[in-house]
Amino acid sequence: MPTDDVHGDSRLSLWLRVREYAVPASMIETATARRSAGDWAGACAAAGFDVDFDLRSLARSRGHDLAARIRADLRHLAPDLLRWHMPRIAPDGLLRPGLTVTLARYDTAARDDPYAVHPERPAHPLHLVARTPPAWADGGQRISLALWDGSGSGHGPWGDPRRRARPGRRFRLDLHRHLWDARRSGELRVRSGADRPSSGTLPAEESEILRALPPGHRCAVGRWAAEAGILLRDGGRTTGTVAVRLGARQRLLLDLVADGPGPPALRIGAAPAHGTSALPVLPDAAVRTLPDLELIRTGAIEAGRLHPLVASALVPGRAPGGPAGTADLAGRPRLVDCRGARHRIGLVDGVLSALDHDPAEIRREELLAALTGTPLPCLRAIDTAHRQPDCLTGVRERLDHGDIAGALAVVEGLLGPDALLRAGALRDELEAAAHRRITYGLFRSGLVGPGPGRIRPGAARPRDLRLRPRQAHAAR
Repeated sequence: MPTDDVHGDSRLSLWLRVREYAVPASMIETATARRSAGDWAGACAAAGFDVDFDLRSLARSRGHDLAARIRADLRHLAPDLLRWHMPRIAPDGLLRPGLTVTLARYDTAARDDPYAVHPERPAHPLHLVARTPPAWADGGQRISLALWDGSGSGHGPWGDPRRRARPGRRFRLDLHRHLWDARRSGELRVRSGADRPSSGTLPAEESEILRALPPGHRCAVGRWAAEAGILLRDGGRTTGTVAVRLGARQRLLLDLVADGPGPPALRIGAAPAHGTSALPVLPDAAVRTLPDLELIRTGAIEAGRLHPLVASALVPGRAPGGPAGTADLAGRPRLVDCRGARHRIGLVDGVLSALDHDPAEIRREELLAALTGTPLPCLRAIDTAHRQPDCLTGVRERLDHGDIAGALAVVEGLLGPDALLRAGALRDELEAAAHRRITYGLFRSGLVGPGPGRIRPGAARPRDLRLRPRQAHAAR
């Protein structure tokens, strides 16, 4: 597919914008430097993650061995890589809201740690999860790291078990650790199918499955057999039936069968008599073709614009420099046609100013404009830059994806660090981003929304109290 057609493809255009704005180069550099220094908490802070647990408290309550295992995984967690691969939604490519994703699971059945506070208490399996807030509380595209054991315990907006705290079966990154664990990021090449030729003769089983898929699909069918095997082995089986979600109302059932000495193969299966809800679901990371692989194969993006760990896996032997950073707009005078001459506007003492007009003339023109007169073209250009700048789309995209520092760098490069924003679209966008961050903070503190402080689990109401008045009277 040529690059021109890529921009007409809504899905690839979406991922192009995501790769440009969602995980900026400054975030990757800072998070990588802190992770390399052993500061996993600092890396999470740099990548926009909030940590909702304390390892010392965990060691006291669940044992030092379990805390040490989780700490070892956290030291190799690349939060910027996880943000890069987190599920997103159209049309803006924002993080999928209200999602809980399992990153790792820890078997806590053995409670032989002498330092555990309650070694006799039965333990639930513990999950290290990443959570996104609901859409109404999203502010800055923040992600939370938490521990989930199925009990619904906790504080803040995540403590109520009736809120979407259970990890989703479609998004299991514990089976795809290469999407967040820096030690295993090199597995991405094989797990994404980048090592397979993009064209050629397909096996009969894959051709049969391809014919059953909807037109225009973006499925990594060539990897399904291996990924289904990983999923089934996680449940203690080597063969069986898995469900593949293709859309909101589309499911495909596949049987992994062993016909001979070779590896098991996939066959299209039939729905079981007891229903499909109990079948294991192939994770979305295994169902869809990796967006970065599509972008590279279509020529829409270069390896240097990808995350360094992703680029090194998909394009071996190439040393990428990371995604492009924010352009430095400061110190560049812009030319304006003003009264038959080419005048310059640029930064003076941190404020965007007209460089080819003396202060007295500027004061007269500003007074004329205040009296509803027509100001100089230079002043009109400065006013437009404040109210509706050409870079407004880029600023809005950065704010939507949580890159506050990048958005402010663009604004300061355009107007200067000491400029006072005038009323207009630019100031509205910055104020809206600030209000979203406030809402997110209130949500995390449990002060807004249906948090556990206002909806508490209680005894079930009597049956007759849920009936209509006439029915309740008859029941008495």
